[in-house]
Amino acid sequence: MSLHDEAVLVLKSYESGADAAQEELRLACLDHLALHPDGMWKACGAGHLTASALVIDPERGRVLLTLHRKLRKWLQMGGHCEPGDATPAGAALREAMEESGIAGLTLLAGGPVTLDRHPIPAPCNWHLDVQYAVLAPSGSTERISDESLDLRWFAYDEVAGVADSSVVRLMERTRAALAGVR
Repeated sequence: MSLHDEAVLVLKSYESGADAAQEELRLACLDHLALHPDGMWKACGAGHLTASALVIDPERGRVLLTLHRKLRKWLQMGGHCEPGDATPAGAALREAMEESGIAGLTLLAGGPVTLDRHPIPAPCNWHLDVQYAVLAPSGSTERISDESLDLRWFAYDEVAGVADSSVVRLMERTRAALAGVR
């Protein structure tokens, strides 16, 4: 099955709960993929799906954020899908390991935590981001990648002071998923 088809399946099964904005975004992502067979790739001028993951250390109540080299913002790990990616979850996990330098990250069960849409500079125009959470193994050590200016752990209550609302929302939904509330 193609990555495009896998993304459609993930989005069809994504449970937005009572969140009308998430449901609207889920449907927009499905519409985008229906209209754009190349909608998983950076070359799609109408925008494309991306995959990201929040690296979380629930034992210590903290998340790892990257200071993105181009955007100069504190963000979760993530980015463009690549031809070798079989699933959006696999792409998010690959990106998280590459950007954090942490081996042994594991996806939080239950599929995507949330969806996000944000404008980006041309020629891409839009990212339709399928966002996951990954758990850092106990005692893991991060290592900065070429894509980052900095990499830093933040306590849950510090995130709102350094990151935008999309990262805060991802963290809050991740914490709810960890607590078994979806």
